[in-house]
Amino acid sequence: MSSKAQRSSYLFFLSYRTRWSDNDQYSHVNNSIYYHLFDSVVNAYLLQQCELSSHSAQIGLVVSSHCQVSTSTNFFSPVSFPQVLDLGLRVVKLGTSSVTYEVAVFEQGRDVPAAVGGYTHVFVERASRKSEPMAAALREGLSRLLSVKESLESKL
Repeated sequence: MSSKAQRSSYLFFLSYRTRWSDNDQYSHVNNSIYYHLFDSVVNAYLLQQCELSSHSAQIGLVVSSHCQVSTSTNFFSPVSFPQVLDLGLRVVKLGTSSVTYEVAVFEQGRDVPAAVGGYTHVFVERASRKSEPMAAALREGLSRLLSVKESLESKL
């Protein structure tokens, strides 16, 4: 994630109202909740824009994940209940059977993310769990989240 990530870098958004139970003993959203947020925005997009359903023959398995809330060179702000968050989604790499997502967690009305993370899905046939090329509608939907810069880099 670039320290210059901005709201305009993300192409799909989902609002999330934090819950009291999202906070930990330090009164901010617990680290594990970020992964719930990532899962929510990715799956909302797959269901709404890529023709996937809970009965699809093809499913995505998470093979890697990451979340950056703060580092020594970048400080991202903590979020907590009762904030409303905007979850921004984009695709940073689109392969034949895999996709890597980046999710930014924005406080509502802010242009700089509080946290950035994501994960990689490998798409498999539901019954056999064997990797296979993405269905056309899935690939088309995901390609709409691929920025021009990432699209050019993935072809190199």
